[in-house]
Amino acid sequence: MVCNEHVPALDEDLKKTLGPATAKVLAEQLGLHTALDLLHHYPRRYAERGELTSLAELADQIDEHVTVVAQVADARVLTFNGGRGKRLEVTITDGSGRLQLVFFGAGVHKPHKDLLPGTRAMFAGKVGMFNRKLQLSHPAYEPLSTDASDRDAATAFANQLIPIYPACAKLESWKIAKCVDAVLPSAQEAVDPLPPALREGRGLIPLTEALLKIHRPGTKADIEDARQRLKWDEAFVLQVALARRRHADSQLPAVPRRPAPAGLLDSFDAKLPFTLTEGQQTVSKEIFDDLATSHPMHRLLQGEVGSGKTMVALRAMLAVVDSGGQAAMLAPTEVLAQQHHRSITEMMGELAEGGMLGGSDQGTKVVLLTGSMGMPARRQALLDLVTGEAGIVIGTHALIEDKVQFHDLGLVVVDEQHRFGVEQRDALRSKGKQPPHLLVMTATPIPRTVAMTVFGDLETSVLDQLPAGRSPIATHVVPAKDKPHFLTRAWERVREEVENGHQAYVVCPRIGDAEDEPKKKKASAEDEAEKRPPLAVLEIAEQLTRGPLAGLGVEVLHGRMDPADKDDVMRRFAAGEVKVLVATTVIEVGVNVPNSTVMVIMDADRFGVSQLHQLRGRVGRGSAPGLCLLVSEMHEASPARARLAAVAATLDGFELSRIDLEQRREGDVLGQAQSGVRSSLRMLAVIEDEEVIAQAREEATRVVAEDPELERLPGLRTALDALLDTEREQYLEKG
Repeated sequence: MVCNEHVPALDEDLKKTLGPATAKVLAEQLGLHTALDLLHHYPRRYAERGELTSLAELADQIDEHVTVVAQVADARVLTFNGGRGKRLEVTITDGSGRLQLVFFGAGVHKPHKDLLPGTRAMFAGKVGMFNRKLQLSHPAYEPLSTDASDRDAATAFANQLIPIYPACAKLESWKIAKCVDAVLPSAQEAVDPLPPALREGRGLIPLTEALLKIHRPGTKADIEDARQRLKWDEAFVLQVALARRRHADSQLPAVPRRPAPAGLLDSFDAKLPFTLTEGQQTVSKEIFDDLATSHPMHRLLQGEVGSGKTMVALRAMLAVVDSGGQAAMLAPTEVLAQQHHRSITEMMGELAEGGMLGGSDQGTKVVLLTGSMGMPARRQALLDLVTGEAGIVIGTHALIEDKVQFHDLGLVVVDEQHRFGVEQRDALRSKGKQPPHLLVMTATPIPRTVAMTVFGDLETSVLDQLPAGRSPIATHVVPAKDKPHFLTRAWERVREEVENGHQAYVVCPRIGDAEDEPKKKKASAEDEAEKRPPLAVLEIAEQLTRGPLAGLGVEVLHGRMDPADKDDVMRRFAAGEVKVLVATTVIEVGVNVPNSTVMVIMDADRFGVSQLHQLRGRVGRGSAPGLCLLVSEMHEASPARARLAAVAATLDGFELSRIDLEQRREGDVLGQAQSGVRSSLRMLAVIEDEEVIAQAREEATRVVAEDPELERLPGLRTALDALLDTEREQYLEKG
């Protein structure tokens, strides 16, 4: 390298190094702003000049931008419009398949000269279909030939690994490679975040070496060494951030909350008509031990649909009320808040009527607070909270408003964690005189490593036993297109269940009102069915009322209904007056009607695996067995049908969440948990790298215990500051 060349600093804006036009595309399209960002934009894969990239895989990538390495088989210029128009057709091959490239008009001259038969090149463009054949129209290309007469140079060239970068329409992979070349010298300045003892102990290469090897590997072993090292960086820095948060939380003061002997909790337990499952007892003990300490509990309670999480949460709330504090339960929707309020007051009976005529002496008031409540009821609820009259409040984000004041908030229970933002949770926590204890509940089973990565600042409890009396749910796929008579039979089954005194749900992906006009979707090669808009509640309800379910009392429920109407439908469904509820996924979480035994999910392939599992959990909640029918028009060999078959094959939510994760990219999972923040995990795969994450967590906990401020590890501090820009801070805050 020439010594006087400018070596860009790692935090230098790319405009200086690459010029404003290129820097703008990198920033807007790929979110890359500095030399360091670009060094962490790793190649997606590597092509070898000696071997060709597979064209056979392109059929699955219609409308995607791809980069392929192939050889020109033939090229010919065709004329049309009486000789006025010209079209160059080039066929390329890689041994696995053939692909046509087309160039039009004045754009044919240069490629006609460059792309002679036998030429090997890299091509990039958007995969399209024309006359049932795959093609790239006006692709960008970069010939891979060498003038080196020296045979060794030619051999070295042929064996070189070509990095293929995640690219975009405006910047092809090889242009990104040239940008990386411009900033690669600055990799020498990269500060190594790993403590030297850890790095040597685990046999990992230094960071500067890893960056050079990932971008410009000499061998496949180089790539492996670099990947292993960069995975450790990501896992370790993230786990240190989480370990520091756990450490900081353990330093906060909190009021210990112990239930009073012969108090509210004991009275409640005494009147329970059943015994708690072993799992409920174990988890309750973990929670009560946490509540009794003088720093805030931070616990994630994962439980299968119907495993009795609400009972565990209620007992924790009663323990806090017993000790003189108040408990707040935050639900994501009004329907769910009302439902929790109903079921908790029912479970508590006269204990929920503290201070009221006929209420128990040991009881407390249980109030509901939602946005759509009338003013008088709302005023009374606010008064009950500030005086301490109400020991338990259940509500939606309305609980977070400034007007809401507590007498002594001791515990916050958040239901369905992933539906709440950071700010919301913090706003509620700040209402305690000292930080309240926190219990986060989710019915979406999360594989252990994801829990460690996404909820790493929370201790985890798992409820995986179903309470006695819960019935098994049989699940079947109904292939509506291949076997229409199966769908006819599905509606007959619904009618039979209703005639036997039970109730049914029919779930659709969309509402079907004016605001809900489907957007034009790109046609997928997977199936014609993709081209029609998803089935809608209003249309299906009408078809069922006039057709197969005529005379059964069919009603609709969706998110855009007036809250009072929604509550009315839900109340009548719970009371058994409405027999068939046609709804969107508003019923996904927490709706509890034990008399519902059958659920039909229309266009089931449009839902995620975990979501289907959640929905299915709404049936079979009583003593009669549940039935869930997944209706799909996808053909049997499609990935969508494979997903549905997986759901039908198991009731184990943890198993399904693994399948879900393997089918989606991790970024989506973490993205959901980070409220839309781009996943910082570029190299780490949450499921595959289970071991790295578990080891990194151990190392991180040890490092933070010895040196909470990381004073002896300046490199790690720098890496942490880079990770914890404001967005990442928020994601971790969200816990």
